[in-house]
Amino acid sequence: MSDTAEQAKPGLYDRLKAATGHPMAEPILALICFLEAMIVPVFPEVMLAPMILADRRRAWRLATICTVFSVFGGVFGYAIGYFLFDTIGKGIVEFYGAGAGFEQLRESFAANGPFMIMIGAVTPIPFKVITITSGVAGVDIWTFILFSLIGRGIRFFFPCGLFYFFGPVASEFIEKHKKWAGWVMLVAVIGGFAAAPLLFPKHGAEVTDRVIERTTGTDVIPGNS
Repeated sequence: MSDTAEQAKPGLYDRLKAATGHPMAEPILALICFLEAMIVPVFPEVMLAPMILADRRRAWRLATICTVFSVFGGVFGYAIGYFLFDTIGKGIVEFYGAGAGFEQLRESFAANGPFMIMIGAVTPIPFKVITITSGVAGVDIWTFILFSLIGRGIRFFFPCGLFYFFGPVASEFIEKHKKWAGWVMLVAVIGGFAAAPLLFPKHGAEVTDRVIERTTGTDVIPGNS
């Protein structure tokens, strides 16, 4: 094969970038955000970033889509915890390694629901564990929706803003190194699936709560001194 043919052959990044212009790109992004909030361990930003780099004028619309559908999926996650924990929710929580200390995690939500929802909505902690636990703990549904909107809004609008304002610089850098850019995105997707269970160790709830307490000075485990 000639050098010209090799250069003409699109790489992984070029294919990902081209896919962002597909008519179904935004509906697929919305579906990913919906499922990510209730069961799927994947980072929507992996698809969101190249979509904005391809056309940064879409940044705010895409951030809105991600926020709304993530909260919508979160409501379904809440319903799983509230109505179907024994049949569906328990298996999801155990998959993410939060089963061993789940009772303590539930008590933390019962006592500090808004705070815990915000932490889960903004950080890489699997949001589906947050949504399901909120339902099990009986957190007020409107409180859950409000703080999910705030947290998920921060989670998506902040990076979208960065891509909007610094998109041309980022796009130029990636174009120069696009041989690796696509593979980095692919590794990030696979890493999301592989690393998600590690975010909750064997006694995940207790460890997570203690980390939060040391970081913020807030007692999230009832009765913990």
